[in-house]
Amino acid sequence: MTAVQAPPGEPATAGQVARRRWRRSRGILVAVLALLVLGVLLALMRPRTGSETLDPDSPGQDGARALVEITRRHGTPVTVAHTASDAAERLRSQPDAVLVVVRSERLVAADLTALRGAPGDRLLVTPSSETLSALAPGVEASGSAWSTPAPGCTLPAAAYAGDADFLGATTYKAPGEATTCYFDGLGGAGLVQLPMGGATVTVLGSSRLLTNQHLAENGNAALAMNLIEGRAGVVWLLPDLPAPGSGGHKSFSELLPFGVKLAVLQIVIAVVLVALWRSRRLGPVVVEPLPVVVRSAEAVEGRARLYRSRRATDRAAEALRAGALERLTALLGMPRSAASDPAMAAEIVAAVAAHTGQEQAVVGAALYGPPPVDDAGLVSLAGVLDDLERLVRNS
Repeated sequence: MTAVQAPPGEPATAGQVARRRWRRSRGILVAVLALLVLGVLLALMRPRTGSETLDPDSPGQDGARALVEITRRHGTPVTVAHTASDAAERLRSQPDAVLVVVRSERLVAADLTALRGAPGDRLLVTPSSETLSALAPGVEASGSAWSTPAPGCTLPAAAYAGDADFLGATTYKAPGEATTCYFDGLGGAGLVQLPMGGATVTVLGSSRLLTNQHLAENGNAALAMNLIEGRAGVVWLLPDLPAPGSGGHKSFSELLPFGVKLAVLQIVIAVVLVALWRSRRLGPVVVEPLPVVVRSAEAVEGRARLYRSRRATDRAAEALRAGALERLTALLGMPRSAASDPAMAAEIVAAVAAHTGQEQAVVGAALYGPPPVDDAGLVSLAGVLDDLERLVRNS
């Protein structure tokens, strides 16, 4: 159904005006709505971490106190460390303990160096890229998992636990000697375990399954307990915030908050959508008949009458000389810019005189002399210029 248009000469009704405005603005509204939906989806996909996340002493939903208390009741002591140096010292005094590293984005280069030299197994929970490179070389983040997958491997800790909660978990690519479990369907694994220097390094892409809120779901508790129990002890490293300036040099993009990057991405998408929507679609050239065809002789005659009515002999002479100079320089093989270049005047006069046999004084007066004072002088100048052009063409 098409909107009813108002007859010519009659004012449009309020409904017709509203429909026209809606047709004009609906593209923009759809684009804005799409950006809002995209922003919400990206915000939901962003991992949220608060001050209590994976804190072994926090009873909150995102804390890990339940897992720590269960581990202690099963006879495995848990020691909490807040600095990498303290954790490394405890591991040297108890080499059979396992190091659990959470909130690794707080670790700086010196902390990673201290942990790299410490003995014992390690469990890295959603490690940062710097932590992966230092403590689990060869393992790289590849994507995300959005399900509760089965283990899909023979690793006892995962096989006995069964399905686990890897909703929003990071998945990894691992070297050939590593054992991988909980796959995302695209070749990435939510759990990677590989031998390194006589010890075992386990990379866990989900922090969700360790929290108080989700520990009792699926096989989360069993998987967590299987990964840390059966050792002489557990050193739980929850690093404090690093001191200002201790993080070393970071690029400008690394210092930008995630929200700023998201806003820039939305602006770029909006600009591209508006450009595609409003850009002109160039079709084939359409030949449109002119309403009036004016012959060149009539145009010249009309301009001449305008010059005469205003007694503008100076401007008429200037136009005649400019046209003659352009044609003469072209006939003489000179550059196109020579006609309007005062520095070339002497060279043009000499060349025209040589081709026509006229004296340079006569040629110079015709091309660069003072304007005529009346119509008779203008007609005489036009005849001289025409003769010079004809002689040069025939020479």
